[in-house]
Amino acid sequence: MNSGTVNSILFENGKTKFSYSDAETNRPIDQMSVSGILPEFGQNNKAEIPSSEISLKNPSPTFLTSAAVAFDKKHQKLFFASMHTGKLVWLDMRASKDFPVFYTIEKPLVVNENVNDEAFNITRMTIGANGDGYAVTNDANHLIRFTTGNKIIITDLGNLIDAESNKGISIHNKCSSWGGDMVADAFGNLFLFTANHLVFEIDVESRIATYKGSVTNLPVTFSLNGAAVNEAENVIVSSGNTFEGFYKVNMKDLSATKLPTKGQVFNASDLASSYLLDESQAKMESAQLPEIEVIGNKFISIYPNPVSDGQIKISFDNSASGEYQISLTDLQGRLIEMKTIYIKFRGQLENFKMKTKPVTGLYLIKVTDAANQKIFSDKLVVE
Repeated sequence: MNSGTVNSILFENGKTKFSYSDAETNRPIDQMSVSGILPEFGQNNKAEIPSSEISLKNPSPTFLTSAAVAFDKKHQKLFFASMHTGKLVWLDMRASKDFPVFYTIEKPLVVNENVNDEAFNITRMTIGANGDGYAVTNDANHLIRFTTGNKIIITDLGNLIDAESNKGISIHNKCSSWGGDMVADAFGNLFLFTANHLVFEIDVESRIATYKGSVTNLPVTFSLNGAAVNEAENVIVSSGNTFEGFYKVNMKDLSATKLPTKGQVFNASDLASSYLLDESQAKMESAQLPEIEVIGNKFISIYPNPVSDGQIKISFDNSASGEYQISLTDLQGRLIEMKTIYIKFRGQLENFKMKTKPVTGLYLIKVTDAANQKIFSDKLVVE
């Protein structure tokens, strides 16, 4: 990430032996010849080719090309998407076999009825601070979230919304804002770099995209297609159409500095790493937080803790009947979610399901009675 040096090739289409299976059925993906489709598609024929027909006849995981990749360090999966059909594929980095092992699922990230419609192309992807994957279509009308665990769940969160402060610089503009790549910070935000060097900060909850500026000092011919955070919390960018090399972007002023590279320089349409922006700041703020008061554990208990699926059980073991409020806040006391319940008998079990899973980290859950007296408070770890 700091020198642009290529250490090894994980997979090379047409040369590397591999396995490719449906993750839900474990059925091998059809690797039949696609002679009836490949010439038309390869010559950029503008005839409409149903994406379902192409995705069912993949001779290899990378046959349809990819410009979106994300590395999931926790599960050791390298996710990528076929650019035209939105098919989600991943390489299992933990596989013990002597050849790469790929998986996919039937549901694509986005349904594209015509593979020649570039608006639906998936070109930006990253893993967020909460461990979920995020992808954005070229036209920014689809912000897509996908889980990374054993069961992959894909959710289309909807279109991105231009912030009022953008003053006409739109994340939907084809000339300025399509293509590029995306990285994440430690506070749950996404940063989208467009092929034309623009940078937008995306708030996932509101889907608001705020224009942050343009990367400076890049060559005019440099199409910014890949972006990934390095250990020093700078962003490394690459180009898919030139051999200019790799550049390091300082996120404080968006200035770019060329990296010293030796040997062959590759053009790259996407980059990925396990690092997040602002990780050091997040760790520092966490260390400075005050001690959290833990009360009421003899009367109320919660489980599981840590929680990974956004759902916890709260047992009112010895609590009196009446109305109670359950509140989930961050460590600064900012309310994330609240639920009002009525306890009818001792030992009653209540289900508290988070509408939106918060960013991975430490939270506070508390219970207050009808008189707004806090009767329970404890830490909750969200994985």
